[in-house]
Amino acid sequence: MTSSAPGGTSHARLTAVTIGAAVTLVGAGAARADSTPVGSLPAGPVSTITTKPGQLVAVALPHASASSGLVWRVARPYDSKVVRELSEADVGSSVVLVFKVAGKGGTSVVFALTRGDTSSKAVKSATYRIRAA
Repeated sequence: MTSSAPGGTSHARLTAVTIGAAVTLVGAGAARADSTPVGSLPAGPVSTITTKPGQLVAVALPHASASSGLVWRVARPYDSKVVRELSEADVGSSVVLVFKVAGKGGTSVVFALTRGDTSSKAVKSATYRIRAA
């Protein structure tokens, strides 16, 4: 696995980890078709993860303060033939999403930090380019 994360800030540090073992997390989440679409995205860090089918990829996004009302959401469709979301959980100061690499190819999983699930305005973004060979 290789990973790079240029442009990250210390205020909104993002981490990508590829995991080869089973991971059990409480809760499951996926982008819902009934969610409000996210509009244009501000520039944010882009990480590239190179892996193989059958592996797990975990993405950790920093929690915003509870009083801010900000939540991380999947902002753009991604290729479910390449990755599928398995679970989502609050782990310490992060929201962790785990994806199973389902097949060969490439896709980008794009996240937006919005004011709740119904806002279309993103205040931050993060992109994970996943390449499976």
